[in-house]
Amino acid sequence: MNLLCAALLFLVALFFALAGVTRAGVWSIERRNPPVGAFAEIGGARIHHVHIPAPAGADLPPVVFIHGASANLKDQMLPLKPLLEGRAEMLFLDRPGFGWSARGDNETLAAQADTIAALMDRLGIERAAIVAHSFGGAITTAFARRHPEKTLGLVFVSPATHPWPGGATAWYYKLAATPVIGWLFSETLAYPAGMLRIGDATACVFSPNKVPEFYIDDASIPLVLRPSAFRANARDVAQLYDYVHAASPSYREIKAPTVVISGDRDKVVYATIHSVGLERDIPGAELVWVRNLGHKPDWTAPDLVLGAIQKASGKDIDLQALARTVEGRIASDAYNDGKCPDIKVPDAELAPG
Repeated sequence: MNLLCAALLFLVALFFALAGVTRAGVWSIERRNPPVGAFAEIGGARIHHVHIPAPAGADLPPVVFIHGASANLKDQMLPLKPLLEGRAEMLFLDRPGFGWSARGDNETLAAQADTIAALMDRLGIERAAIVAHSFGGAITTAFARRHPEKTLGLVFVSPATHPWPGGATAWYYKLAATPVIGWLFSETLAYPAGMLRIGDATACVFSPNKVPEFYIDDASIPLVLRPSAFRANARDVAQLYDYVHAASPSYREIKAPTVVISGDRDKVVYATIHSVGLERDIPGAELVWVRNLGHKPDWTAPDLVLGAIQKASGKDIDLQALARTVEGRIASDAYNDGKCPDIKVPDAELAPG
């Protein structure tokens, strides 16, 4: 009995110690990464965003950016805003529950798409080219189908949009999305474990390409390790497979000009399923397939993403030629190859030639 009581006391003490470490970590993360934009109340949720109004003489339409899992608005804003300044109105936002945005009633991908549309209305953006990275691609498919009148063009960058074999996701997402247990996990272990793994995980997101210097700090990536954000991220990822399984047969309804950028060395998503699937399912979509490119074209090849924005906005751009230029620039990249193995999928016949 004494041993049992001692064990229980130890577990309680450990819980409070880890919770204390997490609270201190959250305080430090938020102090180092304050909001950089404004807030708008949309459907009961405060949405953090950066809105750059249309410049005089803009030659491109408005552009709205939708970031992926584990990220925030800085992940797209830092590499792409400088390329579009003086050319287009821009809207970067923290998706509900991420960065400095509240979650509100945005538990489904469709609800998040509707919130983005409502924010556009609030800011007076009638139609825009939508640029989505990774998980943001799934939300963008919801946006394009639910709000076609607001969708001028689509740019999918390393998207996650289609069912994949088995539908598996990382164990910690399933754990954190589980009621009660997920709360305990995110309030105690997610932050210290995440900080230990964040460098290696980021290296694999970029591999075989180089992680930009100071990327983790500059892009405020640790914000996702805060308990509420970690749980929101986990709930999003946990529902992704069911969403894309139900939604992907309807992608043929999307009529907006579409460009898909994908690398053949993506170590995060199955490019031969998602990107090839979008080219197949969205009428007229152009797939830009880049050799030796990982999961982060927005950072590794921002010039190519800019070209895709121009193409989706109606300009005559040779994206395949741009892709060959990028390939020449990154041909010798082999960063973290030994640490980050390529992911393989049985449906090899889907891969482009």
